[in-house]
Amino acid sequence: MSQVALTARRAGRRFLSSLPALLGVLVFTFLLMRVLPGDPAVFFASGPTAGKEEIETIRKQMGLDKPMPEQLGRYLVDVAQGNLGRSLTTGQPVSADLKERLPASLELTFAALFIALLSAVPLGIVAALRPGSVVDHGVRLLCALGVCVPTFVSGLLLIYVFYYLLGYAPDPTGRVDIFTSLPPRATGFLLIDFALAGDFEGWRAAASQLILPAFTMALFVVAPLARITRAAMLSSLGSDFVRTARSIGLSRWRIIVVYALRNAILPVLTITGIVFSTMLGANVLVEKVFSWPGVASYALDALLASDYAPVQGFVLLMAFIFVLVNLVIDILYGIADPRISVE
Repeated sequence: MSQVALTARRAGRRFLSSLPALLGVLVFTFLLMRVLPGDPAVFFASGPTAGKEEIETIRKQMGLDKPMPEQLGRYLVDVAQGNLGRSLTTGQPVSADLKERLPASLELTFAALFIALLSAVPLGIVAALRPGSVVDHGVRLLCALGVCVPTFVSGLLLIYVFYYLLGYAPDPTGRVDIFTSLPPRATGFLLIDFALAGDFEGWRAAASQLILPAFTMALFVVAPLARITRAAMLSSLGSDFVRTARSIGLSRWRIIVVYALRNAILPVLTITGIVFSTMLGANVLVEKVFSWPGVASYALDALLASDYAPVQGFVLLMAFIFVLVNLVIDILYGIADPRISVE
């Protein structure tokens, strides 16, 4: 059996072993939504002044008149068939809403993670090469500031400086401004769709709208990435194989990149997977500040309206993505270090 087939088989087994966890997430989210305060039937029946008949009609439409075990059983059967329910807030199937909004969240998260890695990994390496120096203390201070400042505060500050004071950034009102025509939808990622359509003016407009929210999210995750990189590099630089490489006269650059960084990359991969999953599910404040039409803001609006189906669909989507991200990280482990299998 080839290495690719073996890896695919192991990855499939790993995914199947995650299905009980996904089922647990489904059941827990379902029960949690039912114990939260507020009656969605009253909310969607035009408030507390609605009549009892109208409330009972909506309750039957939502299936809330059935016993809890029956509601749970019906929900699990619907999910198994790919039906996540219908949002009473938007009037659309939850799966369609998530499909429409997920590319916006993914595009923002990927851009923020790219900026964070581009900043944090070099910072961690430089701090590890000169421990206890001014540079090391400066990196630690930057990490502390990044963790201490909430994302909505840093987002508002960036808007105030770069949009209001300097006028460099466009209006923080979504993925594109009102004067830009959207490209034909191919992937849902505007940067890719504009590039495929050959509309580079639109691409620049979408990129300019993306910079501030992506930088806001990146500021919050630079700290853990830089600290893990620094700790892993310090451990790697103090190992026997690095001392051996120095003793035989290898160049400093080769020792750092080929030997130290390659062996320090595994903890960085681990924290990158955790950070990515966290960013995707917890970027609701950034989406709200910048009016970004992502899945997190969609789930928050549904939660405030006691709209069960979108919240349950969002949690299931995040759990599924978390499983996939961990699976990808395990596979990358094997690429970075062949001694480690996907199991």
